[in-house]
Amino acid sequence: MKGLLLRTAITGERLEMIYLSAKGDITQRIIKVEKVGEESFRAYCYTRKQLRTFKINNILSIAPLKKRYNQGA
Repeated sequence: MKGLLLRTAITGERLEMIYLSAKGDITQRIIKVEKVGEESFRAYCYTRKQLRTFKINNILSIAPLKKRYNQGA
């Protein structure tokens, strides 16, 4: 998981993340990783429209954002 965070901090690729907040809420977010530390990372959260700090241990699921293609011509 940390490898994915480090790689996308370099490439700028957006990620889709399911996250457990400190309050116990589960949220789905689209993020762009800015900086990765030992236990946390900074990312721009498109859901909240601001830079946020997330704990790596609170990530329930994370994957590259799937590109959505227009269907039909």
